Formats: sequence, C-alpha cells, structure tokens
Amino acid sequence: MTKQVNMHEAKTNLSKLGELVRQGETVVIAKAGKPYMDLVPHKAVKGVRKPGRLAGKIKIAPDFDETPEEVISAFEGGCA
Repeated sequence: MTKQVNMHEAKTNLSKLGELVRQGETVVIAKAGKPYMDLVPHKAVKGVRKPGRLAGKIKIAPDFDETPEEVISAFEGGCA
C-alpha cells in the first residue's frame, strides 16, 4: 500500500512515517501535490570490502603518464 504525504506532514511525522516504511509500507513525499521523493528503508552493505580483489585484472597503458603537448597547451589556454 502506498501512502502519499505532503512535505510539511512528512517533517511533522517523520518518526511515524519511518516506522511505516520499516513495516513495509511505501511512503511518497509530495511537494505541491506532486510526488517529490520516496521514503525508503536503509539497506545494509552486503559483505566486507576486500581491497586488492582486482589485482592483476586492471591494465594501464605504458604511455599513461605521457600527455601530448597540444593537449597540455589546450588546457593552459594555448588553443583559441
């Protein structure tokens, strides 16, 4: 079931609306009678971040740090 409330009502009753969302109800906050945003429950991040999991899978070109002079000149205002 979807419940639509205006911005003022949402500010006044945020705790109650949050509880409704936690219980599975959809809450739409409206501004000037038009849907403005949805109030949704927080979703916990799944799994633990593992640094280095892409090691050996990313390739960087040998000329990565070499920038052509015309590009440098353009960034420095040398191009009209």
